[in-house]
This record gives sequence, structure tokens and C-alpha cells, in this order.
Amino acid sequence: MKQKEDLSPVLLLLFHLMVCIYSFLAFLPSVFLSWVSRLDGDGICYGSEEDRAERMKACSEPGHPEGPYRAVRATKRLESTLHPGVHTLDKMFENAARRFPRRHCLGTREVISEEDERQGNGKVFKKVVLGEYRWLSYQDVLTAASQLGSGLASLGQRQKNNIAVFCETRAEWIIAAQACFMHNFPLVTLYSTLGGPAIAHGLNETQVTHIFTSRELLETRLKAILIEVPRLQHIIVVDDSPASWPGYPRDISVHNMAEVQELGARPENASRERKPPLPSDIAVIMYTSGSTGIPKGVMISHSNIIAGLTGMAERIPNLNEEDTYIGYLPLAHVLELSAELVCLAHGCRIGYSSPQTLADQSTKIKKGSKGDTSVLQPTLMAAVPEIMDRIYKNVMAKVEEMSCLQRTLFILAYNYKLEQLSKGYSTPLCDKLVFRKVRSLLGGRTRVLLSGGAPLSAITQRFMNVCFCCPVGQGYGLTETCGAGTISELWDYSTGRVGGPLVCCEMKLKDWVEGGYRSTDKPNPRGEILVGGPNVTMGYYKNGSKNEDFFVDQNGQRWFCTGDIGEFQKDGCLKIIDRKKDLVKLQAGEYVSLGKVEAMLKNCPLVDNICAYANSDETYVIGFVVPNQKHLLALADQYGIRGSCEDLCNSKAVEELVLKTLTEAALEAQLERFEIPRKICLSPEPWTPETGLVTDAFKLKRKELKTHYQVDIERMYGGK
Repeated sequence: MKQKEDLSPVLLLLFHLMVCIYSFLAFLPSVFLSWVSRLDGDGICYGSEEDRAERMKACSEPGHPEGPYRAVRATKRLESTLHPGVHTLDKMFENAARRFPRRHCLGTREVISEEDERQGNGKVFKKVVLGEYRWLSYQDVLTAASQLGSGLASLGQRQKNNIAVFCETRAEWIIAAQACFMHNFPLVTLYSTLGGPAIAHGLNETQVTHIFTSRELLETRLKAILIEVPRLQHIIVVDDSPASWPGYPRDISVHNMAEVQELGARPENASRERKPPLPSDIAVIMYTSGSTGIPKGVMISHSNIIAGLTGMAERIPNLNEEDTYIGYLPLAHVLELSAELVCLAHGCRIGYSSPQTLADQSTKIKKGSKGDTSVLQPTLMAAVPEIMDRIYKNVMAKVEEMSCLQRTLFILAYNYKLEQLSKGYSTPLCDKLVFRKVRSLLGGRTRVLLSGGAPLSAITQRFMNVCFCCPVGQGYGLTETCGAGTISELWDYSTGRVGGPLVCCEMKLKDWVEGGYRSTDKPNPRGEILVGGPNVTMGYYKNGSKNEDFFVDQNGQRWFCTGDIGEFQKDGCLKIIDRKKDLVKLQAGEYVSLGKVEAMLKNCPLVDNICAYANSDETYVIGFVVPNQKHLLALADQYGIRGSCEDLCNSKAVEELVLKTLTEAALEAQLERFEIPRKICLSPEPWTPETGLVTDAFKLKRKELKTHYQVDIERMYGGK
């Protein structure tokens, strides 16, 4: 062992020498190739990171720091169509099927076997072995959607009458959606993790008579609330299921999706004339899972979605039929739906997955079997920051387990690549020798990662840029703007920003005096972000009191007041710096941004998730923390404390140790003393959409968290 340790400095010296020799030999070719690869379509070389950050992405009229800000390429007019003459979603897919009829469209992995695996703690996990992807072509999907739409019409579904989809992300979801778009049935989307009251509210508010769902959700969620949804008549089950469904009310018919397609394929039904939708017709009523209160249904027209897709497509270079996208986020979320629709518009293929089967190490994949990314090898992928943070922490945990030599080599390579990226150069040797294994976690072919749903930490973004050898496009958008707002240019490697406005919209800053944000602030204008353009949706369904966040200007353009606080920087990039609803005034008058506190402390390796909380009647902030189990056990072991994760989370001594670590991290992140949580509560169980404590995009549900931890809040505030 000692001999190996003695060899370490020699090997490190050899590594440095190899890098120097490689850099010298490859300097001129790499400079030339990098210069060529850094040219955009206009023949512009982006150069170093400083050069990239200085190049204008968006601008406002001189003397108007409040905006509106527009993308440089959209200074004359906002763009709203992907293809000439294609203004509705049915036409968009028909156009793609005409251009790419035999190309792979939607893919699903075959389930070879399933088995229960008992863990050491007595818990049982279901493990699966999956085969290859089976594909439907674009023509197959178009035919299936057409037949399904005709079958629904035969079951009494009428144009402009709402129809719901309450289902996990899968190929049948998109086929059902395309059927509804073709026949002008407004599609009501509901998250598969919503609770019974929220599901019943959405179905009753939209007066749904027909619904798509899966066998599992029907049995575990929907069946229990059928008595509360009197208008529901037809349930269409999307997966393989029994021929008959005993135990359901007589006035409700349960159908298999294949049967409804067969019904629609009959000559008398297939020949029935359909009236296609207009661009102004509602395509989707999307119920947000919301961080507070009852879910709201956002009305989204065909033209709204087409405009949003137009803006997104412009930021993804060379998007074409050779691309493969992996779909695993909830399709009821605007990020995933928009990402899949923009891929379908360009002839890409979409392979379906789930968070439990995504990678070889995912919870449902049997040890030794391949996860979905390994088999599909996607080139495009969307992710929420929660998932990217998890990948980052898992990889760094493995780095910590490496030998001293391996860890040092990894860090050297990481820092070397960071330096080269800042100069605008590529690092093919490091990519091949050091980062290939990390890159293979996502299949090894990923060329674009799109992050949305919440701000992505600078540390995680840098890590993904370096280790996965591809750009990360960080974006900003809301359901109310079709998910479209901003996406960073993929050649801009700066962190902590979300890019400039897309070509489909423009943005303004509105002064928020109470929070101390004004468009006249120096060095950069700040204020509440307002988004305007053809992608701004039609408002909330039957919820007039909430529609005050929408307004129409003197030119007839719709705007949405986001409630987010932003800052426009000199190059036209937007930085999200606060949120109005997250601002709490303490008893002594200090304002605390809970979101800011959480974003800073989530960078601490000891933290898997955190919710900051403050009561205006109190003088200090408290917090609920889901600790990283591995780091928590290591911290406790360091002080001679033993026990399970649950025991440690209930230990006062461990709580104090974690608080001390968090306080040090907060001071290092330059949080003010009054912003740092003074007391914390540790949670051994992670917060997932299934627990009801976070949304499907993993945003905190503050109201539910407050209720869940009410006893702990009273304890931490001394019984008040």
C-alpha cells in the first residue's frame, strides 16, 4: 500500500506532463477547429467566456431600462409560427407525418420480467428487467390518433367539450392528445400525483364526461372519487387491461383504448366529417399542481402553444429527425409537453422512461440490467434542477470514494477543462479519458440538456457542462406563458442566468417598491418580470378573480405578471433574483427571501432538500431539512454518534451538528445573519410528489409543508 502511495506523485507528474505535451501538440489544430466550431450561422466567432457574455442576446430601447426587452433576432417583430401555414397542433403533426412517415416516432421498452426485492430494512421494492424499445412510426401515430378521435366521437364526445387525461408519461398520452387536437376536444391535463379532492375539483370544474387514465391510477386514485364526479360517463384505460370491469357504477362505462380505436376505424365512424380547430380554439386546459391552494386550470390555445414552440426551437441548434429525446417528466407539466411537441414538429423520435427506470442505478432497475438512457442513448433531454442536483451529488459521492490518486486526477481534469471552456476551447482528450464514464450515465450521446422549472445552481450547471460534455440551456417560463420565456444560448456558458427572451415574446420590469426593486436600480435594472407576446395564454378557466395577473396593452398584446423578480444584465440576459410570494418581513422589519435562502443552502452537500420558513411575528428564520443520508451518517460517525438515519434525524445532538454546518455554509454564501435559519428540523423521509409536499416539478408546496410540520414550527418558535 505504501509503495502505491509513493508512486502517486510520480503518476500525477506524468499526468501533468501528458496534458502539457498534448496541449502543445494540439494547440494550433484545436485553435483552428475550435474557431470553426464556434462560428454561428452568421459567421461570428464567440471566443472566450468573457466574449460570449458580452455579446448582446437581447436589448431594450435606449433610455428605457424597464423594457420591453426583445431577443436581438426579434427586434422588429415577434415570431409565432414554426412552419408556414401551420397554425394549429393537428396541422403541425400532420405536417411532420407527411415529411417523416416511416421514421420512428414514439418508443416504449418491453417489460421482460418483474420481481419484488426485499431490502435490509424490510421494505420491498419492485424491480424490473426491460428489453429493447418498440417503436411506432409517425404514420402509425397519426393513424392511431385519427381512429381514437373518431372512436371518442362515437362514444358521444363532442367538439369543444372538454376531455381529461389523468395518466403517467407514456406514448398513449401523446396519442390521446393528438386525437383531441385533431377533433377539437379541449384536453384537460391533471397530474398523476394529485390527491382526490384536487382531481374531483378539476373534473367537475371542466364538466368532463370522458377521461383517459391508466389501470393503476384508475384502481388507486380515480375509483375512490367517482361518486364525487357525477358527470363522468366514459373511462378509457390506456394500457392492457381486462375485457370487463366489475364493481363500477352502472352509469360509467370503462373501455380499453384499443377498443375505442377499433370503434373509430369502422367505416361508418372513420368517414364521419370532422371540423378542425381554429388557432384561437382552446387546445389544453392545464391544471397546475400549484405550490399553494386549489389547482388552477390555465387555458392554452393552439396559437399560444405554436408560438411557444417557435421560441424554444430557435434556441436548440440543428434540431432535426436524427435527434432522440427521452421523455420521463410529467406530460401534465408544460415543460415536458412543450419539449415533446417541439421534437415531434421536427421529426425527432421520443423514447419513454420514468424517474425510476432512467439510469442503470435507478430504483426499479434490477442490478445488472440496463436503464433507459443506456439503451436509448438520447441526444436531447429535459430535466428539473432537483434531478440535476441529484445526479451531481451522486457523482461527487462516487468521486469521494475513489482512491487518492483517482480523485486527484479527476479534480485536475475537471479544473483543466473548466479553464479551457472559459477560453472557448474543447478538451477531447479529457472527455475521452476522464469524463466518458460520467457521460455514459445519460447514454453517452447527449448534446443538449434543457433545465427548467426552477433556478439551477451555478455549481450543478458547471458540473453538467464539464462532466457530461454538453451545454446546459437554462430556461425560464410558466404554464401561463406556455413554458416559454427565456432559454440561454447554448454557446453562453455563464451561470446563474436564464438567458434572453425567446423570439416569441418580450419582457418588461415593473417596479416593486415594497421589496426595494426598481428599474432605475444600478448597475442593473430590477423589478417584477412581465411577459408579453402570442405565447401568453388565455387566462384561468372559470376563475375570474385570478385573471388580474393578465392584461392587454394598447396594442392588443397580452401580458402576464409573473410574481418573479428579475434583473436584466448588460448583455440582455435575465437573472431571477427573488419572488414576491417568497418574501417575508420579520418582526424587526428585515425582509427575508425564503427562495434565496433555500437556493444558497441546497449547495451544501449535507442537504438533499430544504424549506426555509419565517413567521412575521418572530425575529428569526427556521428550516426543515431533508439531509443527504450518506453525509449525515458520516457527520454523526465523526462525533461517535450511532444509529439509523431516522434515529439520527430525531437526535438533538445531530440536529445541532447539522445546524452548525448549515450556518457555516450560509456565511460562506454571504447570507445576512437574519437570513440564516436559527433552528431546524430534520426529516428522514424525502419529499416527493407522492408525499404531497412538492409539486411534480419538485417545487416546494409551502402550505402543505407548514401543515405537515406545524408541531415542529411551534417547537422551534417556543410554543407560539
